[in-house]
Amino acid sequence: MAEMCDPKEPDDPEVEVFGDQRLAKKYTGLLRSSRSLPGCLTQAHLPLLLLLVSLGFFMLLVTTLVQVSRIHQSLQRDTGDHRERNHQESPGLGDVSQAQKQSSLEEILQQLTWMNATLAGLCRHCPWKWELFQGSCYFFSLTQNTWKESIAACQNMRAQLVVINSTEEQKFLKSWNTKNSQRTWIGLSDHHNEGSWRWVDNTPLQLSFWKEGEPNNHGDEDCVELYSDGWNDNRCSTENFWICKKPSSPCPGL
Repeated sequence: MAEMCDPKEPDDPEVEVFGDQRLAKKYTGLLRSSRSLPGCLTQAHLPLLLLLVSLGFFMLLVTTLVQVSRIHQSLQRDTGDHRERNHQESPGLGDVSQAQKQSSLEEILQQLTWMNATLAGLCRHCPWKWELFQGSCYFFSLTQNTWKESIAACQNMRAQLVVINSTEEQKFLKSWNTKNSQRTWIGLSDHHNEGSWRWVDNTPLQLSFWKEGEPNNHGDEDCVELYSDGWNDNRCSTENFWICKKPSSPCPGL
């Protein structure tokens, strides 16, 4: 949404200088509002603009569907009456009219196909700067936090520190992590009970991808990081990058 814009008030609450004259504040307020309005409007966020575009396409789609319905009903009436009128009309005249309506219907159907493709392109299953993979959205941080701080950061985005449930998901995260050569927190730890690894959603560890020789609990290492080609346990107070995960959103009406 556009941000509120409040122009600064002069020190004198009753009058304001405009040019060489002192005008009452109630008159100059209108001038200030008109000058600041364009700046306010330019601060609208992109999601609002996308919503307005989508609404416009929706109205166009409804109008087109109404036209299709009318043409379809007309074609049905013409088909039923064609034989009865055929002996009264010139040869081929009914067929020409029918062909023209059929052509119009095909053109509208092509427009509907184009609009559906356009709306699909506007729809985003994940928020901006999130990545979509197999029905889930992933956020790869650009800052570093402790393990607990990473949990809080994901919760603030209505997500959770990533829980890895499949080999395909591990490969997806590994490809990103290897490309960036970073140590990255995932939502796994045994800080509540040593040796009992649990995810942040309180489910027990079933599928694991530990690096060779890990976990070794060297120096009280209770939290798990994604590093290179596998998992490594590390101290929870270490500051790493982190990955958030949440379900993707369906596109309305598609």
